[in-house]
Amino acid sequence: MVSLDRFRPRKPIALDAAPSAVLAHPSSPKALVLAPEFGTVYEIDARPLTISRRARAGNLAAAMQLSPDRKSLWVLYQEPSALVEFPLDTLRAGRRIRLSVVPHAFDLSSDGRAAIASRQDRSIVIASLESGDVQHVIDARDEPSLLQWQLDARQLIVGSRPERSVGIFHPESGRAVVRLPLPLEPRHFAVKADGGQIFISGDGMDAVVILYPYRTEVAETMLAGRAPAGMAVTNSLPYLLVTNPETNSLTVLSFDNPGRKLVGVVQVGQEPRHVLLTPDEQYALVLNEKSGDMAVIRLQSLLTSDSLSSRYRPTPLFTMVPVGERPVSAAVVAV
Repeated sequence: MVSLDRFRPRKPIALDAAPSAVLAHPSSPKALVLAPEFGTVYEIDARPLTISRRARAGNLAAAMQLSPDRKSLWVLYQEPSALVEFPLDTLRAGRRIRLSVVPHAFDLSSDGRAAIASRQDRSIVIASLESGDVQHVIDARDEPSLLQWQLDARQLIVGSRPERSVGIFHPESGRAVVRLPLPLEPRHFAVKADGGQIFISGDGMDAVVILYPYRTEVAETMLAGRAPAGMAVTNSLPYLLVTNPETNSLTVLSFDNPGRKLVGVVQVGQEPRHVLLTPDEQYALVLNEKSGDMAVIRLQSLLTSDSLSSRYRPTPLFTMVPVGERPVSAAVVAV
Protein backbone atom coordinates (compact mmCIF):
# COMPACT_ATOMS: atom_id res chain seq x y z
CA MET A 1 0.00 0.00 0.00
CA VAL A 2 1.20 3.50 -0.89
CA SER A 3 -0.19 6.81 0.34
CA LEU A 4 -0.61 9.14 -2.64
CA ASP A 5 -0.95 12.11 -0.27
CA ARG A 6 2.62 11.75 0.93
CA PHE A 7 3.95 9.27 -1.63
CA ARG A 8 5.17 6.96 1.09
CA PRO A 9 4.67 3.22 1.51
CA ARG A 10 2.32 2.03 4.22
CA LYS A 11 2.37 -1.31 5.99
CA PRO A 12 2.21 -4.40 3.74
CA ILE A 13 -0.74 -6.79 3.94
CA ALA A 14 0.13 -10.49 4.03
CA LEU A 15 -1.88 -12.79 1.74
CA ASP A 16 -2.02 -16.58 1.55
CA ALA A 17 -0.84 -16.63 -2.08
CA ALA A 18 0.77 -14.36 -4.66
CA PRO A 19 -1.64 -11.81 -6.17
CA SER A 20 -1.95 -11.20 -9.92
CA ALA A 21 -4.52 -8.41 -10.22
CA VAL A 22 -5.95 -5.52 -8.19
CA LEU A 23 -9.18 -3.58 -8.76
CA ALA A 24 -10.58 -0.61 -6.90
CA HIS A 25 -13.97 -1.18 -5.28
CA PRO A 26 -16.43 1.06 -7.18
CA SER A 27 -18.25 2.46 -4.13
CA SER A 28 -16.14 1.83 -1.01
CA PRO A 29 -12.56 2.63 0.10
CA LYS A 30 -11.53 -0.93 -0.62
CA ALA A 31 -9.52 -2.95 -3.13
CA LEU A 32 -10.24 -6.36 -4.64
CA VAL A 33 -7.20 -8.61 -5.03
CA LEU A 34 -7.06 -11.88 -6.97
CA ALA A 35 -4.70 -14.69 -5.92
CA PRO A 36 -5.03 -17.10 -8.87
CA GLU A 37 -3.22 -20.14 -7.44
CA PHE A 38 -5.74 -20.41 -4.59
CA GLY A 39 -8.67 -19.07 -6.62
CA THR A 40 -9.26 -16.51 -3.87
CA VAL A 41 -10.50 -12.92 -3.96
CA TYR A 42 -9.43 -10.73 -1.04
CA GLU A 43 -11.26 -7.55 -0.13
CA ILE A 44 -8.81 -5.07 1.39
CA ASP A 45 -10.09 -2.20 3.52
CA ALA A 46 -7.81 0.73 2.68
CA ARG A 47 -8.42 2.58 5.95
CA PRO A 48 -7.26 0.07 8.59
CA LEU A 49 -5.24 -1.82 5.92
CA THR A 50 -6.75 -5.18 6.75
CA ILE A 51 -8.43 -8.03 4.89
CA SER A 52 -12.13 -7.39 5.45
CA ARG A 53 -13.50 -10.37 3.48
CA ARG A 54 -12.36 -13.18 1.23
CA ALA A 55 -14.18 -15.38 -1.28
CA ARG A 56 -13.40 -18.50 -3.25
CA ALA A 57 -15.32 -20.64 -5.77
CA GLY A 58 -12.60 -22.79 -7.31
CA ASN A 59 -9.00 -23.94 -7.14
CA LEU A 60 -7.38 -21.98 -9.96
CA ALA A 61 -8.44 -18.57 -11.28
CA ALA A 62 -7.36 -16.79 -14.45
CA ALA A 63 -8.79 -13.25 -14.30
CA MET A 64 -11.41 -10.98 -12.77
CA GLN A 65 -13.49 -8.00 -13.91
CA LEU A 66 -16.23 -5.77 -12.55
CA SER A 67 -19.69 -6.14 -14.07
CA PRO A 68 -21.03 -3.39 -16.37
CA ASP A 69 -23.30 -2.09 -13.58
CA ARG A 70 -20.34 -2.25 -11.16
CA LYS A 71 -22.37 -4.17 -8.58
CA SER A 72 -20.60 -7.51 -8.98
CA LEU A 73 -17.19 -9.01 -9.51
CA TRP A 74 -16.86 -11.80 -12.08
CA VAL A 75 -13.98 -14.26 -11.71
CA LEU A 76 -12.86 -16.70 -14.40
CA TYR A 77 -11.94 -20.12 -13.00
CA GLN A 78 -10.00 -22.90 -14.71
CA GLU A 79 -10.58 -25.48 -11.95
CA PRO A 80 -13.48 -26.03 -12.30
CA SER A 81 -14.04 -24.27 -15.63
CA ALA A 82 -16.58 -21.53 -14.96
CA LEU A 83 -17.21 -17.80 -14.86
CA VAL A 84 -18.51 -16.98 -11.38
CA GLU A 85 -20.28 -13.88 -10.07
CA PHE A 86 -19.52 -12.40 -6.65
CA PRO A 87 -22.04 -9.65 -5.74
CA LEU A 88 -20.10 -6.92 -3.97
CA ASP A 89 -22.65 -6.54 -1.18
CA THR A 90 -22.15 -10.13 -0.01
CA LEU A 91 -18.98 -11.27 -1.79
CA ARG A 92 -20.48 -14.75 -1.97
CA ALA A 93 -20.52 -16.87 -5.11
CA GLY A 94 -23.71 -16.27 -7.07
CA ARG A 95 -24.49 -16.96 -10.71
CA ARG A 96 -22.19 -19.39 -12.44
CA ILE A 97 -21.59 -19.87 -16.18
CA ARG A 98 -20.28 -23.42 -16.56
CA LEU A 99 -17.82 -24.11 -19.36
CA SER A 100 -16.93 -27.33 -21.15
CA VAL A 101 -13.37 -26.22 -22.00
CA VAL A 102 -10.52 -24.66 -20.00
CA PRO A 103 -10.83 -20.86 -20.31
CA HIS A 104 -7.92 -18.40 -20.43
CA ALA A 105 -9.35 -14.91 -20.90
CA PHE A 106 -12.65 -13.05 -20.84
CA ASP A 107 -14.23 -9.64 -21.30
CA LEU A 108 -17.64 -8.23 -20.35
CA SER A 109 -19.74 -6.11 -22.69
CA SER A 110 -21.69 -2.96 -21.93
CA ASP A 111 -24.97 -4.79 -22.64
CA GLY A 112 -24.39 -7.61 -20.15
CA ARG A 113 -22.66 -10.39 -22.06
CA ALA A 114 -19.45 -12.28 -21.48
CA ALA A 115 -16.96 -13.39 -24.11
CA ILE A 116 -14.79 -16.23 -22.78
CA ALA A 117 -11.80 -17.52 -24.75
CA SER A 118 -10.16 -20.93 -24.73
CA ARG A 119 -6.75 -20.97 -26.36
CA GLN A 120 -6.51 -24.76 -26.56
CA ASP A 121 -9.95 -25.15 -28.11
CA ARG A 122 -9.60 -22.00 -30.24
CA SER A 123 -13.14 -21.05 -29.33
CA ILE A 124 -15.00 -18.13 -27.77
CA VAL A 125 -18.11 -18.65 -25.64
CA ILE A 126 -20.72 -15.88 -25.70
CA ALA A 127 -22.92 -15.99 -22.59
CA SER A 128 -25.57 -13.88 -20.85
CA LEU A 129 -24.57 -12.49 -17.45
CA GLU A 130 -28.20 -12.15 -16.41
CA SER A 131 -29.32 -15.73 -17.12
CA GLY A 132 -25.97 -17.48 -17.06
CA ASP A 133 -26.85 -19.25 -20.31
CA VAL A 134 -24.35 -19.89 -23.07
CA GLN A 135 -25.82 -18.25 -26.19
CA HIS A 136 -23.41 -19.75 -28.70
CA VAL A 137 -19.78 -20.67 -29.33
CA ILE A 138 -17.58 -18.97 -31.93
CA ASP A 139 -14.97 -21.00 -33.78
CA ALA A 140 -12.13 -18.47 -33.71
CA ARG A 141 -9.87 -20.52 -36.01
CA ASP A 142 -6.83 -18.60 -34.69
CA GLU A 143 -5.83 -18.84 -31.03
CA PRO A 144 -7.85 -16.22 -29.07
CA SER A 145 -5.16 -14.69 -26.85
CA LEU A 146 -6.79 -11.33 -26.04
CA LEU A 147 -10.43 -10.22 -26.01
CA GLN A 148 -11.96 -6.75 -26.15
CA TRP A 149 -15.62 -5.88 -26.68
CA GLN A 150 -16.25 -2.86 -28.85
CA LEU A 151 -17.69 -0.04 -26.75
CA ASP A 152 -21.18 -0.41 -28.24
CA ALA A 153 -20.98 -4.24 -27.93
CA ARG A 154 -21.67 -4.71 -31.64
CA GLN A 155 -18.32 -6.32 -32.37
CA LEU A 156 -15.73 -8.40 -30.53
CA ILE A 157 -12.03 -7.78 -31.10
CA VAL A 158 -9.79 -10.84 -30.71
CA GLY A 159 -6.00 -10.79 -30.75
CA SER A 160 -4.01 -13.92 -31.61
CA ARG A 161 -0.36 -14.11 -30.57
CA PRO A 162 0.77 -17.18 -32.57
CA GLU A 163 -0.85 -15.97 -35.79
CA ARG A 164 0.14 -12.31 -35.28
CA SER A 165 -3.34 -11.18 -36.15
CA VAL A 166 -6.44 -9.47 -34.86
CA GLY A 167 -9.93 -10.66 -35.76
CA ILE A 168 -13.17 -8.70 -35.51
CA PHE A 169 -16.25 -10.86 -34.95
CA HIS A 170 -19.99 -10.31 -35.04
CA PRO A 171 -21.00 -11.75 -31.64
CA GLU A 172 -24.58 -12.70 -32.55
CA SER A 173 -23.74 -14.72 -35.65
CA GLY A 174 -20.18 -15.66 -34.72
CA ARG A 175 -19.12 -14.55 -38.19
CA ALA A 176 -15.62 -13.14 -38.67
CA VAL A 177 -16.05 -9.62 -40.05
CA VAL A 178 -12.36 -9.32 -40.87
CA ARG A 179 -9.00 -10.85 -39.95
CA LEU A 180 -6.12 -8.40 -40.01
CA PRO A 181 -2.42 -9.34 -39.99
CA LEU A 182 -0.19 -7.59 -37.46
CA PRO A 183 3.57 -6.96 -37.48
CA LEU A 184 3.79 -8.15 -33.85
CA GLU A 185 2.41 -10.70 -31.40
CA PRO A 186 -0.45 -8.90 -29.60
CA ARG A 187 -0.01 -9.03 -25.82
CA HIS A 188 -1.58 -5.78 -24.61
CA PHE A 189 -4.64 -3.74 -25.61
CA ALA A 190 -5.25 -0.14 -24.53
CA VAL A 191 -8.54 1.49 -25.54
CA LYS A 192 -9.27 5.16 -26.06
CA ALA A 193 -12.19 6.39 -23.92
CA ASP A 194 -14.58 6.72 -26.87
CA GLY A 195 -13.62 3.27 -28.16
CA GLY A 196 -12.54 4.66 -31.50
CA GLN A 197 -8.93 3.51 -31.27
CA ILE A 198 -7.36 0.39 -29.80
CA PHE A 199 -3.59 0.42 -29.28
CA ILE A 200 -1.80 -2.92 -29.54
CA SER A 201 1.69 -3.79 -28.30
CA GLY A 202 3.61 -7.05 -28.24
CA ASP A 203 6.70 -8.99 -29.18
CA GLY A 204 8.33 -8.53 -32.56
CA MET A 205 8.32 -4.78 -33.17
CA ASP A 206 9.43 -1.61 -31.38
CA ALA A 207 6.12 0.02 -32.13
CA VAL A 208 2.44 0.21 -31.21
CA VAL A 209 -0.24 -0.71 -33.74
CA ILE A 210 -3.35 1.47 -33.96
CA LEU A 211 -6.60 -0.36 -34.74
CA TYR A 212 -9.79 1.47 -35.69
CA PRO A 213 -12.49 -1.07 -34.73
CA TYR A 214 -15.47 0.84 -36.13
CA ARG A 215 -13.70 1.09 -39.49
CA THR A 216 -12.37 -2.48 -39.12
CA GLU A 217 -8.86 -1.52 -40.19
CA VAL A 218 -5.33 -1.25 -38.89
CA ALA A 219 -4.47 2.37 -39.56
CA GLU A 220 -0.79 2.72 -38.75
CA THR A 221 2.05 1.93 -36.38
CA MET A 222 3.86 4.34 -34.07
CA LEU A 223 7.41 3.85 -32.89
CA ALA A 224 7.16 3.42 -29.12
CA GLY A 225 10.62 2.72 -27.76
CA ARG A 226 12.32 -0.63 -27.29
CA ALA A 227 10.04 -3.67 -26.79
CA PRO A 228 6.79 -1.91 -25.74
CA ALA A 229 4.77 -3.64 -23.01
CA GLY A 230 1.95 -2.29 -20.79
CA MET A 231 0.09 0.87 -21.83
CA ALA A 232 -2.37 3.48 -20.60
CA VAL A 233 -4.42 6.09 -22.46
CA THR A 234 -5.23 9.48 -20.95
CA ASN A 235 -8.65 11.10 -21.36
CA SER A 236 -7.74 14.73 -20.69
CA LEU A 237 -4.77 14.68 -23.07
CA PRO A 238 -4.26 12.77 -26.35
CA TYR A 239 -1.44 10.76 -24.79
CA LEU A 240 -0.50 7.11 -24.93
CA LEU A 241 1.90 5.96 -22.21
CA VAL A 242 3.99 2.89 -23.07
CA THR A 243 6.34 0.98 -20.76
CA ASN A 244 9.71 -0.20 -22.10
CA PRO A 245 11.12 -2.91 -19.76
CA GLU A 246 14.36 -3.41 -21.69
CA THR A 247 15.38 0.26 -21.46
CA ASN A 248 13.86 1.04 -18.02
CA SER A 249 11.80 3.84 -19.51
CA LEU A 250 8.32 5.12 -20.29
CA THR A 251 7.59 6.45 -23.77
CA VAL A 252 4.85 9.07 -24.10
CA LEU A 253 3.20 9.48 -27.51
CA SER A 254 0.68 12.00 -28.80
CA PHE A 255 -1.71 10.11 -31.06
CA ASP A 256 -3.82 13.11 -32.17
CA ASN A 257 -0.95 15.12 -33.61
CA PRO A 258 0.46 13.53 -36.80
CA GLY A 259 3.29 16.04 -36.95
CA ARG A 260 4.70 15.23 -33.52
CA LYS A 261 4.16 11.72 -32.26
CA LEU A 262 6.82 11.58 -29.53
CA VAL A 263 6.12 13.71 -26.47
CA GLY A 264 8.94 12.39 -24.31
CA VAL A 265 10.84 9.50 -22.77
CA VAL A 266 11.04 9.25 -18.99
CA GLN A 267 13.59 7.06 -17.23
CA VAL A 268 11.90 5.10 -14.47
CA GLY A 269 12.91 1.99 -12.45
CA GLN A 270 14.12 -1.40 -13.64
CA GLU A 271 11.77 -3.39 -15.91
CA PRO A 272 8.63 -1.23 -15.93
CA ARG A 273 5.76 -3.37 -17.21
CA HIS A 274 2.58 -1.76 -15.87
CA VAL A 275 1.31 1.81 -15.89
CA LEU A 276 -1.92 3.30 -14.57
CA LEU A 277 -3.33 6.78 -14.11
CA THR A 278 -4.72 8.46 -11.01
CA PRO A 279 -8.45 9.27 -11.41
CA ASP A 280 -7.72 13.00 -11.80
CA GLU A 281 -4.99 12.16 -14.34
CA GLN A 282 -2.54 14.30 -12.45
CA TYR A 283 -0.06 11.44 -12.15
CA ALA A 284 0.97 8.32 -14.00
CA LEU A 285 2.10 5.44 -11.78
CA VAL A 286 4.63 3.02 -13.26
CA LEU A 287 5.28 -0.34 -11.59
CA ASN A 288 8.87 -1.56 -11.94
CA GLU A 289 9.07 -5.32 -11.51
CA LYS A 290 12.82 -5.80 -11.11
CA SER A 291 13.60 -2.85 -8.84
CA GLY A 292 10.41 -3.28 -6.78
CA ASP A 293 9.34 0.34 -6.82
CA MET A 294 6.80 2.70 -8.34
CA ALA A 295 7.72 5.74 -10.42
CA VAL A 296 5.38 8.73 -10.08
CA ILE A 297 5.21 10.96 -13.15
CA ARG A 298 3.52 14.36 -13.35
CA LEU A 299 1.53 14.39 -16.57
CA GLN A 300 1.31 18.18 -16.75
CA SER A 301 5.11 18.30 -16.83
CA LEU A 302 4.98 16.51 -20.17
CA LEU A 303 3.23 19.47 -21.77
CA THR A 304 5.76 21.45 -23.77
CA SER A 305 5.73 25.21 -23.98
CA ASP A 306 7.54 27.44 -26.45
CA SER A 307 8.05 29.98 -23.69
CA LEU A 308 9.99 27.56 -21.50
CA SER A 309 13.39 26.17 -22.40
CA SER A 310 14.16 22.57 -21.54
CA ARG A 311 16.48 23.87 -18.84
CA TYR A 312 13.58 25.35 -16.88
CA ARG A 313 10.90 22.85 -17.77
CA PRO A 314 9.89 20.76 -14.69
CA THR A 315 10.95 17.13 -14.72
CA PRO A 316 8.14 14.62 -15.34
CA LEU A 317 9.57 12.11 -12.81
CA PHE A 318 8.20 13.33 -9.50
CA THR A 319 9.39 10.61 -7.13
CA MET A 320 10.09 6.90 -6.65
CA VAL A 321 8.33 4.86 -3.97
CA PRO A 322 9.44 1.37 -2.83
CA VAL A 323 6.53 -1.09 -3.05
CA GLY A 324 8.05 -4.54 -2.53
CA GLU A 325 9.25 -7.41 -4.66
CA ARG A 326 7.95 -7.73 -8.26
CA PRO A 327 4.81 -5.55 -8.28
CA VAL A 328 2.36 -6.85 -10.90
CA SER A 329 -0.81 -4.76 -10.55
CA ALA A 330 -2.22 -1.71 -8.80
CA ALA A 331 -5.39 0.29 -8.27
CA VAL A 332 -6.08 3.73 -6.85
CA VAL A 333 -8.54 3.70 -3.94
CA ALA A 334 -10.12 6.88 -2.54
CA VAL A 335 -9.98 6.88 1.26
